[in-house]
Amino acid sequence: MAHVPGLRSCYDKVGRLIYFGRMLDKIRLHAAGGLPADYVGNLGDEIFNTLDGRCCRFLGIAYADLREQVLAGMSDEDALAWAHANGTTRSDEECHVWNRFIAKLGWRDERSHVLPERIAASGLEGKTVETVIDHIEYDEGRDPVSARAWEDV
Repeated sequence: MAHVPGLRSCYDKVGRLIYFGRMLDKIRLHAAGGLPADYVGNLGDEIFNTLDGRCCRFLGIAYADLREQVLAGMSDEDALAWAHANGTTRSDEECHVWNRFIAKLGWRDERSHVLPERIAASGLEGKTVETVIDHIEYDEGRDPVSARAWEDV
C-alpha cells in the first residue's frame, strides 16, 4: 500500500485516544469512495480482531451507530463526545491503557503470528516492525520508529 490521502496515522489522537480519528477517517473516506479496496474488509466491528472492532468495543458502541453519526456531519471531537455519552464511560487511566494496548498489539500476543505474513506481503522485510500499528505506519509510508511515535501515546 502507500500513503492514503485523508487517512491519518494510527498514533494521532482525538481527545484521549489514539486510533479513533483514523477510524473516523476510514468511515468518511469509504462513504466518499476514497478508501482503498484493501481497507474495506477491516471496516466495522463484525470481525473480532479488527482495530475498528476493538475500538468500538472499548468505547461500548456499535460501529454502525458511530458511522451514522459521523456521516451526519459530526466533527471528530463531537463523535468522541457522542461515543462517551452513548457508550461505556472511560477514565483517563482506562484510555491510557487502551492507547498502550493498541500501540503494542501484535507484540508477544495473540496477533504476533500475523505480523511476519503481513511484513512479507508488504515487502517490508528489514524494517523494525514489532506491532500491528508499526506495520500499518510503514506500509503507508510513515516511519514510527524514527519518529518514536509511541512516546506521545
